[in-house]
Amino acid sequence: MKLSRIEQETIVLYNEAESTAEVFTYDQKLLHKLERLTTKYPGQITRTGERQFIVPKACVLIREPYSEERRAAARKRALEAGYTPPAKRDTGQ
Repeated sequence: MKLSRIEQETIVLYNEAESTAEVFTYDQKLLHKLERLTTKYPGQITRTGERQFIVPKACVLIREPYSEERRAAARKRALEAGYTPPAKRDTGQ
């Protein structure tokens, strides 16, 4: 059975007692990133299921959103440095 887009969730679970978090996801981009990280850091990030991983809690981060001023300043610095953003890939969606 195919899940709808709204049913394709990402769930991050952690508690105060442990130093790790459990990540369950249907997000293909996040899945590929976690798979790559399990290879790069096998002692820290492990796969426990088809879509499930254990990661250090330090990897779970919620940041303040960028203000428009901060975005404009970053854009200006990038242009001055000659940075060209990568072309967007076609995800087929």
